[in-house]
Amino acid sequence: MAATYRILHRTEYTYSSVVVPSYSLLHLLPRDTVNQRCLTSTLHVDPEPDDRRDHEDFFGNRVAYVAIHAPHLTLRISAESVVEVTDQGLSLFGQQSWEQARDGVRGVGGAAHDEGVQFALDSPRVAASETFAAYARPSFPPGRDVVEAAVDLSSRIHADFTYAPGETEVDTPLEEVFERRHGVCQDFAHVGIACLRSLGLAARYVSGYLETDPPPGRPKLTGADVSHAWLSVLVPGAGWVDVDPTNDQLAGDRHVVTAYGRDYADVAPVGGVIFTRGTTTELKVVVDVAAVPAEA
Repeated sequence: MAATYRILHRTEYTYSSVVVPSYSLLHLLPRDTVNQRCLTSTLHVDPEPDDRRDHEDFFGNRVAYVAIHAPHLTLRISAESVVEVTDQGLSLFGQQSWEQARDGVRGVGGAAHDEGVQFALDSPRVAASETFAAYARPSFPPGRDVVEAAVDLSSRIHADFTYAPGETEVDTPLEEVFERRHGVCQDFAHVGIACLRSLGLAARYVSGYLETDPPPGRPKLTGADVSHAWLSVLVPGAGWVDVDPTNDQLAGDRHVVTAYGRDYADVAPVGGVIFTRGTTTELKVVVDVAAVPAEA
């Protein structure tokens, strides 16, 4: 059964001095996947860009490049989408040991998996190491099913790491996150990816949103949601399985995918360059994910 969501993502920058010019790369519009359809989407930028180009990047994500040449003290970006999502069915993945999945990516006994190879290699923010391999091994005994092992690894990350907003930044080294065992969804996804790649498996970073429930007895608050991140592991010949270590679950029909990449650096929601003499910037982000009733 499908679920439909309306997603609003607003970002506002306020600068201490006039900016001229600014260039931004935006990953804010959901993509289509095997279990997701983007029904409608709009993207507005204020001030009006002097140049805007929409395209698909190397990974098939929807990207908007915008350039603003007029002097400005604020930059407002608003994206609104309606997306239909169905549950990821696991019956199609069958039984495949993690060693078979690893060998399928490498091409042992046949051709390498073209899409998987790039996600088995090191990326700017995630590098394989013996430290991460050692952490992963208890979840990957010989012959264990790759999906079962990945879910177990995700559960261990959820149990061993503390969700602590504000204790890490986007550029906090992954080794520091692993040592301190604190972070946010982005960090948990990176740790899981590093573990999987350290065993030779292909793993990718997933950027998106999660429809969240309010506390018991309290109404859902507009703007209470935030951007979310999780990871996928490749089962060669079957597809990708999405796992959410932050919430200790497989990604389901409440997870909305915006973009796939090797790590966060490939799919940052808003990235770019500004030119200003100012030294301070105020950033406000409001995200709301609301279920759309079936009758709507």
